[in-house]
Amino acid sequence: MSSYAARRTALRRELQAANLDALLVTNLLNVRYLTGFTGSNAAVLVDVNGDDTTVFCTDGRYLTQSAKQVPDLERLIDRPCDTALARRAKGRLGFESHHVTVDGRDGLTAAAGKAELVKAGGLVEKLRLVKDEVEIEALRMACAAADRALAALIGHGGLRAGRTEREVARELENRMLDHGAAGPSFSSIVAFGANSAVPHHSPTDAVLHTGDFIKLDFGALVDGYHSDMTRTLVLGKPADWQRDLYDLVARSQAAGRNALEPGVEVSAVDHASREVIEKAGHGDEFLHGLGHGVGLEIHEAPALSKAGAGTLSAGMAVTVEPGVYLSGRGGVRIEDTLVVRDSGPELLTLTTKELVVV
Repeated sequence: MSSYAARRTALRRELQAANLDALLVTNLLNVRYLTGFTGSNAAVLVDVNGDDTTVFCTDGRYLTQSAKQVPDLERLIDRPCDTALARRAKGRLGFESHHVTVDGRDGLTAAAGKAELVKAGGLVEKLRLVKDEVEIEALRMACAAADRALAALIGHGGLRAGRTEREVARELENRMLDHGAAGPSFSSIVAFGANSAVPHHSPTDAVLHTGDFIKLDFGALVDGYHSDMTRTLVLGKPADWQRDLYDLVARSQAAGRNALEPGVEVSAVDHASREVIEKAGHGDEFLHGLGHGVGLEIHEAPALSKAGAGTLSAGMAVTVEPGVYLSGRGGVRIEDTLVVRDSGPELLTLTTKELVVV
């Protein structure tokens, strides 16, 4: 059984538990998760009955592509796909209410006829919380591309006085492409000096000077899966305050990583990391949650934060990224992508977390 077929089997169990006869999947990322299709227009109708009675729909532009990517399902070539599939539904038809617009629901109601539309948002996302080994391998490759890109950036003198944040961001993203990425996971954050105290700083023409912190938050996209990593470096000899701040965040990050165990509350993971910073008197300068899930989206459930709900399970892929930001001076964030395992977290981002001086 392919990984896609296994996922559809798992989804049918969710449909049975929700007393649904079928689910209309219109979120393209969820379509990709269930079928492997990567085009820009598609939907699937997953029936609860049978071994695999899923019907895949796309339009004529993707006739050839869909034949290659989705060879194991009945294909319907039509447009719009959502109403075309809704016309084939019977009984209680779940739909992705978190994705469908109000107008879209009206169209589905008209197309479904006697079928009863039932809000069923989040069923596929529930499955996506725990990654299978195919997904984890894609994440591993994405993290490796980012690791190699950073090593090449540093090794070829990409971080030198006089360069701008924009120049470094462009080079870093190009080097990820050189090392197997389809693109960056998101717009890279490159922040020098005082700008490193802004958690989500956008690169500017600010120039790198000796003694500056260099905060790099970036990721690579491989086979649709996102990596996410932050490293904070120093150009030239670090000042004592920079080493102290870095060491604090490193200890906090280690505490968060060590707390990643199946069954642990996500809020408890945040607390384990945050407590280290709070005891050092910098709790007010840790300005965000500890981390988030990663996968087909750069930000997925679960949320590792004070307000996060739920527990970790083996196979979840998450980030751990504490930071302390001293306004007007500089900030440090250290972030890894990891997989929760029964035997302890698997680290996917392998670049050293020692303070790198360039």
